[in-house]
Amino acid sequence: MTQPPGQQPPQGGFGAPYDPPQGTPPPEPGYGYPPQQPGPYTQQPGPYGQQPGQYPQQPGPYTQPQQPGPYGQQQPGPYTQPPQPGPYPQQSGYGYPPQPPTVPAPAAGGPGGGGRFKGRTGVVIGAVLAVLLAAGGIWLATGDDGGGTKKPVAGPSGDGKNGKKPTGSPTSKEKESFAKPTAAELNAGRKPGEAKVAWLQESGVDLPQYGEETHGPWFAGDIIAKGMYRKVTGYAVADGAERWSLRLPTDICAAPTAPTADGKVVVGIEDNVSESEASCSVLQMIDLRTGKAGWKKTVNRSDLTDGLSHVAMSISGNTVTFGRNTASNAFRVSDGKELFGKREGVCQPYAFTGGARMIAAVSCQAQPADPVRQQVQEVDPVTGAPKWTYELKAGWSVAHVYSVSPLVVSIKQPEKWAVLVLGDDGTYRSQMAGGDEEYAVRCGEESVDMGGNLDGCAGVAADAGRFYLATLPLPGGAEKRLTNKVVAFDLATGTSAWKAPAPEGQIMMPLRMDPGKVVVHVQAEYRTPGAIGTLDPSSGTFATVLKHPASAAETESSLYLPKVVYRDGRSYLLPQRISADKDEEEMASTAVLVFGE
Repeated sequence: MTQPPGQQPPQGGFGAPYDPPQGTPPPEPGYGYPPQQPGPYTQQPGPYGQQPGQYPQQPGPYTQPQQPGPYGQQQPGPYTQPPQPGPYPQQSGYGYPPQPPTVPAPAAGGPGGGGRFKGRTGVVIGAVLAVLLAAGGIWLATGDDGGGTKKPVAGPSGDGKNGKKPTGSPTSKEKESFAKPTAAELNAGRKPGEAKVAWLQESGVDLPQYGEETHGPWFAGDIIAKGMYRKVTGYAVADGAERWSLRLPTDICAAPTAPTADGKVVVGIEDNVSESEASCSVLQMIDLRTGKAGWKKTVNRSDLTDGLSHVAMSISGNTVTFGRNTASNAFRVSDGKELFGKREGVCQPYAFTGGARMIAAVSCQAQPADPVRQQVQEVDPVTGAPKWTYELKAGWSVAHVYSVSPLVVSIKQPEKWAVLVLGDDGTYRSQMAGGDEEYAVRCGEESVDMGGNLDGCAGVAADAGRFYLATLPLPGGAEKRLTNKVVAFDLATGTSAWKAPAPEGQIMMPLRMDPGKVVVHVQAEYRTPGAIGTLDPSSGTFATVLKHPASAAETESSLYLPKVVYRDGRSYLLPQRISADKDEEEMASTAVLVFGE
């Protein structure tokens, strides 16, 4: 592929060149346009170029077998979205609403190149780490990687019979065995230079057989809150004292990554308690500062395809979105007023990011039998109107958005993955070229169309010039313990700038940017404590910021794929999921663990 002047093709990595759509795509025959003729706008063969890695995604509590995209199986083919400016003049009367101009991709493909992008998104890391977490409420099953090879995959514990947990009252010894050390007990063994356990909180919730996901953490003033099952709880940031607890009538089924700036969140809950008939269709606003429930609203999901869809939620400004495959709705957080809903035409957004910019994943399909085409849009959070549109090549779909500023987007095909950088106006900038590494991003699900949210992935960070991505943990060092690296990519070229190894025998995940530093979490192992550190953006040099105490390593490592927040000199850890065989063990499980000086 021809490279822009002065650039060399990256070697190896995420894959062959991005080869984005050439110029402005032609409209599809059959909507009032003449049949497509060969010419400068004919789509050229060649995917974004990513190939499957040697560590395929395994089934587990956060992953599931590859499913078709939100509107059916994606097939290569011409665009089915509204005709775009170009050699084919816009025709009216085909059901398309007025749209802003679509940003065309670069005429010559753009930077990138080299070998294959072998990374897989989702919780690839979960299947690997489950081996180390077997003692923490996780069993190991055997999964097929598609090539006849059986590999261990993580799943929740429980006997699996009749949907119930094992029965029988625990003995006094069993009750004692479920008790966890207190913060004071953990701090008693703290060594000089180590942080202390500021506080911890038990789950305190009796969960269904296979446990439940946690939602949050959400911060609001001096409150940190989490949601799980049918309860949202607020704790004092300072000492972990429970400030309030709000019981919900049904299960929490969806929630945004972050609340509003003034401490309000809207969660999705099911409309009834039936395991077979419940629908994730009720929205409940909660003031996290007080724990008071606000407005409540039911979204109509009676359409069959809507009822089968996953839900993705986000909060941007004063807008909460409730995204589904065939329709999405947005409401004002303060009072519940609906701001926008399903669009006219064949292109529907199905997931949005929260935070400073509302980026939408959009799917286009005129008829159920038609191929699906996907777009990335920036939309107005009040009106839902697109500000610009970037169109993906045929067969590719939006998986996640890793950063909104700069805009870094994960896209996928079955067994393929690519990471794109778009400009503030939606123009293509670059594609990451990952060399010979495997990559692991913790997003809850492999793709937003399988569940979870469009944003909120761990293992990624970005600043104005670079994108930082964690590699897949592999055995290394003298003891062959799992360890990994963080790789920095130049946003302008997509090439690797440096690779920073994690401390020996541990796994390191980027969390966010702090002015001038990449904040990372070093994950604890059974006898090795975790830490918060930073990487120098120019060199990758690692420095420890907060060393967790070795006396708490067992407790810390028991948290399943922890969600980690570092703020104001403290690290806050929540397990992604809590599950155990016995009710008492489940209730005694650590739900929030906080370290600080």
